[in-house]
Amino acid sequence: MNGIAYASTKTGPLYSALFLFVASGFNRALRVIFILALVVLASCAPEKTTWKLSGPTMGTAYHITVTDVPRTVIRAELQSAIDAELAAVNQEMSTYIPDSELMRFNDAPVGAAVEVSAHLADVIARSLDIYRRSGGAFDVTVGPLVNLWGFGPLPEPEKIPADSDIEALKQVIGSDALLLDGRHLSKTRPVKVDLSAIAKGHGVDRVADLLEARGIANYLVEVGGELRTAGVNPRGAVWRVGIERPSAGQVVQEPIQVTGKGIATSGDYRNYYERDGKRYAHTIDPRTGRPVEHRLASVTVIADTCAEADGFATALNVMGAEAALTLAEEQQLAVFLLVKTDTGFEERASSAFQPYLERQGR
Repeated sequence: MNGIAYASTKTGPLYSALFLFVASGFNRALRVIFILALVVLASCAPEKTTWKLSGPTMGTAYHITVTDVPRTVIRAELQSAIDAELAAVNQEMSTYIPDSELMRFNDAPVGAAVEVSAHLADVIARSLDIYRRSGGAFDVTVGPLVNLWGFGPLPEPEKIPADSDIEALKQVIGSDALLLDGRHLSKTRPVKVDLSAIAKGHGVDRVADLLEARGIANYLVEVGGELRTAGVNPRGAVWRVGIERPSAGQVVQEPIQVTGKGIATSGDYRNYYERDGKRYAHTIDPRTGRPVEHRLASVTVIADTCAEADGFATALNVMGAEAALTLAEEQQLAVFLLVKTDTGFEERASSAFQPYLERQGR
């Protein structure tokens, strides 16, 4: 999903007052005194400061817009703090860093209680909550099945995986094997945890918390397509973002207005391969062990945190349109779906999503 931040060039009201006063017929000396006073006031009046910050992280990139930045905030220090925070997220949750906190748990034996950081414990707890609420559609232990189907670090398989191989892995995976007791995490089976479906959202939340701690109340944070907004954009209006159409190029399917929320989109329209005329999407259903076959192209979720939006977007994308909307209505989730049809895409939205749509009544 692409965040759209609208910058503007503002003319201060003091300059308008200055013009009107000069055009009047007051005594010239008094005019000069008042003009000087206005110039001093204008120079002292705070002007909104808008910065755009970006950099690499988690195998992708982050883009941040902050506006009305407090004068006490130094741009270089803020950039450095953001980079350090995202580096910490990576060191905690990456499966590509051998000595990351998550990899130390993955390498631990079955039954061993591994002490983890508060951040990792929070993400695991949220993942387990979404796992339960989605009936197993969101599962952070699904990695071996993803790899089996050729959507992990290994190349695409020459042949479709055998049923026996799929069933064997299904007996091992499952977030029900994870036990979290405070900050101690253990496993009852030799599962491997991969947080790629929720870690970026968590990273967005961490950066948002960092900004707020520095008194920045107006921002848009984006990491790898997951976003969180607060306050207003540089024009003083609610942040406006676009839901991308599942097609070539970056085309906005639907603009929405969101502030104070996290936004995440999940879809299978860019990562797939074909074998014998059949398309296999990268989204693997942990419950079946196979790629999803429904016509749901993308899911956008709005939630209080970006981590929750990120996790639920993946879960609902696994479930398919009908089951996703049913769950969204049951749990009052703000969900927007794009479903493939023979002529294009059909839009569907849950009741909780309607207030965010710019075009109402559809």
